[in-house]
Amino acid sequence: MRTVRATIALLAAALALPAAPALAASGDPPAWTQPRPPLHLLGPITYVGTRGLGAYLIRTSEGAILVDATMAENVPAIERNIRSLGLKLSDVKLILVSHAHFDHVGGLERMRRDTGARVLAGRGDVAALRSGTPPGVTDYGVHRFPAVARVSPVADGERVRLGDVTLRAVATPGHTPGCTTWVTRVVDHGRVRQVVFAGSMTVAGNRLVGNRRYPAIVRDYRATFDRIERLRADVVLPMHPEAADVFARARAGTLVAPRLLGDMARAARADFERTLRAEKR
Repeated sequence: MRTVRATIALLAAALALPAAPALAASGDPPAWTQPRPPLHLLGPITYVGTRGLGAYLIRTSEGAILVDATMAENVPAIERNIRSLGLKLSDVKLILVSHAHFDHVGGLERMRRDTGARVLAGRGDVAALRSGTPPGVTDYGVHRFPAVARVSPVADGERVRLGDVTLRAVATPGHTPGCTTWVTRVVDHGRVRQVVFAGSMTVAGNRLVGNRRYPAIVRDYRATFDRIERLRADVVLPMHPEAADVFARARAGTLVAPRLLGDMARAARADFERTLRAEKR
C-alpha cells in the first residue's frame, strides 16, 4: 500500500508541473530560487541546484560536468555549492543543457563565462540559446533569457566523454524542439546503475494547436513518450526534482526505481492528450 501511495503522489507531482512556467509573469514558484546545500546522490553525482530547479554535478577523472545552470538568480548559489565540494569553478569543463527555457538556461551564459566550460545542447534548441528567445508559442508569452555566446549542438545518440564518464544524448523533443535527455552509467557501491537526467515531458503552457513556430510539436511529444517508455533507467534525475521526489528518495535510499521513468512518461502522455483535446474544442 505504501508503494501505491508513493506512486500516486509522484504522478500527482508530475501532472502539477505543466502550469509552472506560466507563473513567470506573476511570480515564479519560490522553490525555484531557494538555495539548498549540495546533496550527494550516487556515485560521482551530486545535486547542486535549488530546491525547485535541478542542477547536477558529475565528477570525472578530468574535471566536472554540470547538467543545467537553472535561472540567472541561482548562479551564485550553485557556484557556492560547487566550491563547497572542494572544486574550483574552472574544474567544470562541460555544461549540458536539458532544454531552452528561462528557468533552466537563464543562468547559462554567466555560468559559461565563470567556468570557461564548453556548452552542449540538443541541435533543435541551439538557435534559441544563441538568440535568447525560447522556441515555440506558449500561452504565457515570450520569456527571454541571456543569449549564450558559444554553444555546440549535439545529435541524437551522440556520446559526450570527459575523463572516465560518458553520457549519451537522447533527443526527447516536444517540450522544446531540442529537449534532450542525458543518459550515463555510474558505479555506486559496487553496482553499475543507468542514470537518466530526464528532459521535461510536460506541456507547461506550450501551444499544441496552431503552434506556428513549432508545427511538429504534437508529433514530437508523442514520439518522445514512446521513446521514454522504452528507455531503461535505474535512477531518474529530472530538472524539476519534485517530479521524481529526488530529495525524499535520496534520504530514504530509494533512488533506484526501475519503473519510475515509465510511470512518469505515461502520466505526462495522459496530461498531454487531455490538454490537446481541450485545445481542439
